[in-house]
Amino acid sequence: MAEQTTSSIIIDAPPTAVMDVIADFEAYPAWAKGVQTVEVVDSGSGKRAKSVFFALDVSPIKDEYTLTYDWDGDRAVTWTLVEGKMLKALDGAYILEDLGDGSTEVTYRLALDVSIPLIGMLKRKGEKILIDTALKGLKKRVESL
Repeated sequence: MAEQTTSSIIIDAPPTAVMDVIADFEAYPAWAKGVQTVEVVDSGSGKRAKSVFFALDVSPIKDEYTLTYDWDGDRAVTWTLVEGKMLKALDGAYILEDLGDGSTEVTYRLALDVSIPLIGMLKRKGEKILIDTALKGLKKRVESL
């Protein structure tokens, strides 16, 4: 996996509340732009899914894919592509930092690769669009609950 794109946002909620929204995959279509379908394939242990299927349509990325997740409490979650049609790789992470004042800094890292030739600039633009829409949607969702 080559370069990755990273961005952060401050959410006015504690890390537990943020991670609860991240872990609630079935609700993604309500707040995550472009996510059309979500299905937990392997519920794992507790309330944190191990494997999740997505149908996504956020230009320039339109695909159906499955991700596997690795949870580190309320501090971080990482994911890796298991299978996709257009995507060859989709590795990412949410890293949460408790700012101690009831708010959380959320950093989103993403690296993707597609099966069609795509120049680096377009690939990074796709990553940036995915990250920005995800962070803004996450902030809005967490702060509205």
